[in-house]
Amino acid sequence: MISVTNPQWLRVVVIICVLALAFSVGARAQKPHSAPYTWKSVQMVGGGFVDGIVFHPTQKGLRYARTDIGGAYRWDDKAKVWVPIMDWVGYKDVNLMGVESIAVDPSDPNWVYLACGTYSNPNAPNAAILRSHDRGKTFQRTDMPFKMGGNENGRGNGERMAVDPNNGAILYFGSRQAGLWRSADHGATWSEVKSFPNPTQPPPANAAPGGFGGRNPSVGIIAVVFDPLSGSRGKGSSTIYAAVSVSGQNNLFKSADAGVTWQPVADQPTQYRPTHMILASNGTLYLSYGSDPGPNRMRDGGVWKLDTGSGAWTDITPDKPDPNNQRAFGYAAVAVEAQHPQTLIASSFYRPGGEEIFRSTDGGKIWKPIFHNGDSSGVYDFAIAPYVARTPIHWLFDIEIDPADPNHALFTTGYGGYETFNLTDADVGKPTKWSVMTRGIEETVALDLLSPPQGAHLITAIGDYGGFVHWDLDRPAAEGNFDNPHFGNTTGVACGESAPNVIVRVGRASGNRGGGNIGYSLDSGKTWQPTASTPQPNSNSGHIAVSADGATWIWSLGRAGSYYTRDRGATWTPCAGLPNNIRVIADRVNPQQFYGLALFAGKLYVSMDGGANFAEQNLNLPGGLPQPGGNRGDGRGGQDQIYATPGKQGDLWVAAFEGLYHATALGSNFVKLEGVQEIHAFGFGKAAPGADYPALYLIGVVQGVRGIFRSDDTGRSWVRINDDQHQWGLLLQITGDPRIFGRVYVGTHGRGTVYGDPVRREH
Repeated sequence: MISVTNPQWLRVVVIICVLALAFSVGARAQKPHSAPYTWKSVQMVGGGFVDGIVFHPTQKGLRYARTDIGGAYRWDDKAKVWVPIMDWVGYKDVNLMGVESIAVDPSDPNWVYLACGTYSNPNAPNAAILRSHDRGKTFQRTDMPFKMGGNENGRGNGERMAVDPNNGAILYFGSRQAGLWRSADHGATWSEVKSFPNPTQPPPANAAPGGFGGRNPSVGIIAVVFDPLSGSRGKGSSTIYAAVSVSGQNNLFKSADAGVTWQPVADQPTQYRPTHMILASNGTLYLSYGSDPGPNRMRDGGVWKLDTGSGAWTDITPDKPDPNNQRAFGYAAVAVEAQHPQTLIASSFYRPGGEEIFRSTDGGKIWKPIFHNGDSSGVYDFAIAPYVARTPIHWLFDIEIDPADPNHALFTTGYGGYETFNLTDADVGKPTKWSVMTRGIEETVALDLLSPPQGAHLITAIGDYGGFVHWDLDRPAAEGNFDNPHFGNTTGVACGESAPNVIVRVGRASGNRGGGNIGYSLDSGKTWQPTASTPQPNSNSGHIAVSADGATWIWSLGRAGSYYTRDRGATWTPCAGLPNNIRVIADRVNPQQFYGLALFAGKLYVSMDGGANFAEQNLNLPGGLPQPGGNRGDGRGGQDQIYATPGKQGDLWVAAFEGLYHATALGSNFVKLEGVQEIHAFGFGKAAPGADYPALYLIGVVQGVRGIFRSDDTGRSWVRINDDQHQWGLLLQITGDPRIFGRVYVGTHGRGTVYGDPVRREH
């Protein structure tokens, strides 16, 4: 027997205990392992606003695209697909995903620069300029002392940033609120050009409060152009032009001494704002104008040219608006053919009777319409993205002619854009063919995801474009997006767990193809129909729950309460005992059970009679209830919600923003899982081989590591399944596939929906 009173043995015991405790703490604090995954985009194609295209002037096939919330892309001319170049942007840098401008170096095609910053409101972080010398494969970053507005008014104007064609180290950038800035070291450092006049004015009278989406309306300097004939190689260009989005005062300025001093260009039109500017090879400067920077409606506008040699201005507007009559519209962009400076195209903005592209081969004396020209009218090819056939072209903020091919032109829209390869046919009275040009670009926002136990593997609920039934993840839905009813936003989608052919979606109807704000399918999403009625005449959006057998649907309408139907929407009844602003979910096994959560109030609501009545229970979480307020992630994400486990009756999870809690049986106490520190989305997938519990998926922070995680052992351990090159900015939704172990679907804010599969190791 060993006496513990012996000091020597006591010291040994103490040392052993300390080491054991240290090992235990270290084990708990161990960072999660990584599991290699392959990632692909679920194919919708476009689905968001591509607001700018930039061609390299001399490198054939090299071009870039920028989007307002989904980052930037480079065209892969060999694969004929757009390649995302900002998927490495993480959650803390999500503001970079709105790209304000792109610039290329005319003398070195490897250089590309991105001006990044989505919002300029007081709560937004300052912007950054990214520079790359390998065409966007890797970037270096310079933080700027001001904000940008890649998703604000005038985001399709431009380009704001330009590289001196005679000295690639020199760049200029026109900001919204902080004037003109210059770099002389390839964008590594910047200084303000304090001599620039930088005129300002209040927002347009018809602008939404605070600008587009409630954000700052100041648009500032929208375009910078160098005259390459004004300087010499290596020394730089002496003549620079900068256009500012103001009206009623000078808005075009010129420097003849390499940016040292600036003067307004004489005799310029000031009755509207510049929207686009380009310098032709013969020294003619072309500008498009609108009364508003867009995307608000323009009431007036035009296209003008300046002979930079003589200083003479000419109004070459193709179709003159009449702001006092029924033909109020403006012009969004103008482009010129590289080798033929008299050949132009220009795009209208909110033109009554349909948007138009005009073409001139004589410097703007005579114009021909492309799309409204009788038998010679341009035709559309929607094959790459069938859903766009239901949406007229709009927001033609940018239009470009390929400098290497005068037959190739592109224009952007609110869902990507179109391109033609027979543009010059318009000159001989033949129709041009315009195809969707956005293969590889995915810019939708996921508001909900559903992976049913049978049928299509994925159904997406997205903003602006409704959503899709994805029978093939790698090809766009042949039938297009949801119809009958046709939604703008789809905010919720659900199916019966044991009757997955019954699928219900809710949202907000879009245009005259609406047909209501709720639709259902009885054949796994092959066909849809609206319900006969709604809980209230204006019921829209919210969330939907479908009982396991598909017979009962509960529509949670926020402040309007929750209602159930058992006759496919013919009648609706309020759910008794359930407060407003409660999101209801269905038990995945028992069709009579539904749940609702008031997280911050500490209340769990349970219905045992198919949603007719809910009973209130106290929600007891280890460590106490979370507190509302502060930064709890994006309100459209999957945090602070309750989830029911597939195949397990009464088995519930609470995914609070700061922790994950699990109760194995209804009424039992919730247990907090160690290591999960932050949650933005949560979901389930097929169990691992040999396991009897679904795999868990989580977006957030585990043991200090941010990422996308999977757990195969009920949350006791986690593996990170993404890497630093696959972060996609802000992530809102996640769900695993109930039929394929390891497959996961991730809904992003502006980079579409991506899906991942484990890398299969060969033995």
